[in-house]
Amino acid sequence: MDLHALLEKTVVGLGYELVDIELSPRGRTIRVFIDQPAKERGVDVDDCAKVSHQLSRVLEVENVDYDRLEISSPGLDRLVRKAADFERFAGQDIQVKIRIPLNGRRNFQGELLGHKDGKVGLRLDKEDVELDLNNIEKARLVPRFD
Repeated sequence: MDLHALLEKTVVGLGYELVDIELSPRGRTIRVFIDQPAKERGVDVDDCAKVSHQLSRVLEVENVDYDRLEISSPGLDRLVRKAADFERFAGQDIQVKIRIPLNGRRNFQGELLGHKDGKVGLRLDKEDVELDLNNIEKARLVPRFD
């Protein structure tokens, strides 16, 4: 079983969402970002400890060689990847980088309008745009501090 599938199965089995996985260049540090959409204030230290404890055991049983395991919340500027994420965070500010330019442009920042039929809607300063979900290289929320 590949590492991503193993981590996702375990995290989801504990009732959390796997947001992202980062591996250090030599794979010695595994960083796992989790969320729990049903929880109003997001994950806390107890949630991270619970997931860390379970993943440590699973990685040991599966003989995964690593030095350090880090479990974290995705933060205020979390990555947005899945179609469901683009729906969930509609109304929030987002930065999007696309692979193939649209009208000579690869970077966009604006209000996320949501996802429909494989398209992600963004409200920019002067116009609304639709981006193909499959063309999005990276998307990250932009926190508002009022």
